[in-house]
Amino acid sequence: MSSSDKPHVAVLMGGWANEREVSLMSGNGVADALESRGYRVTRIDMDRQVAARLAEVAPDVVFNALHGVPGEDGTVQGMLDLMGIPYTHSGLATSVIAIDKQLTKQALVPHGVPMPGGRIVASEDLYKADPLPRPYVLKPVNEGSSIGVAMVMDDSNYGNPIDRDVAGPWQEFSELLAELFIRGRELTTAVIDGADGPRPLGVTELIIEAGFYDYEHKYTEGKTVHVCPAEIPESIEALCREYALRVHRVLGCKGTSRTDFRWDDSQGEDGLFVLETNTQPGMTPLSLVPEQAQYAGMEYADLVETIVKEALARFGGSDGGH
Repeated sequence: MSSSDKPHVAVLMGGWANEREVSLMSGNGVADALESRGYRVTRIDMDRQVAARLAEVAPDVVFNALHGVPGEDGTVQGMLDLMGIPYTHSGLATSVIAIDKQLTKQALVPHGVPMPGGRIVASEDLYKADPLPRPYVLKPVNEGSSIGVAMVMDDSNYGNPIDRDVAGPWQEFSELLAELFIRGRELTTAVIDGADGPRPLGVTELIIEAGFYDYEHKYTEGKTVHVCPAEIPESIEALCREYALRVHRVLGCKGTSRTDFRWDDSQGEDGLFVLETNTQPGMTPLSLVPEQAQYAGMEYADLVETIVKEALARFGGSDGGH
């Protein structure tokens, strides 16, 4: 890379996870933005030959626009570490912990981050008795984007106890995380690493037509209303920012992260709980991080470029003087 050139960025997207289509939308949005800023961009739809493809392309940095496994769980991060290629977003250890909801809880709760109580349960045991008092939530231990989440309410049509023949995550996963259900409002806060270190961008409230913020609601236009900035008390906004920043630092997140909350507004500050943190937040037109960045005065292309520059600086690379 000559000193006058901007870096060559390979945008890694697609793959074979549940979130393939969303990753393709994120990746193409990122690639378009980088090209608009004069970067040389190679788009790579990840398959099993991705290492050979990367070796052939020889990028200066990889923009990791993958969602879910294996792009978000440390697998791709480890491969890129072995290949010596700088990449955006969090590294191997952080990715391994953050995608595992139980490991995340074990890392964060001792640092004063409030999270719902819960435990790992074998799916087989659900057919005998409830693991927690209803209402509670069942979710896969290692999936992103609210894939396979079930809310088990008193009047649930899942049965009591749960019927093995009724569709739900217990049919797909041998074990699940059971968590107490927190009534209230859905909030989320993005954190971005800039030249001065990580900073929270804002707080968005997600108002959902029905149910909860699952995969369909995240990525279907009109299913969820984003209120940014959230219409919440200043004290709750400040706590969301504080907790999101603490999570980002404790887990060792890089580039950008997004922390999701439930807030029981009848309980004031005691009603705010962290649900999970996403180390590879979506970068689609509907995504929350670009929306919050815009609210904070950062255009989409600025956001993407900031993430690339952070990766190059972290790995000791040059960004061509730009």
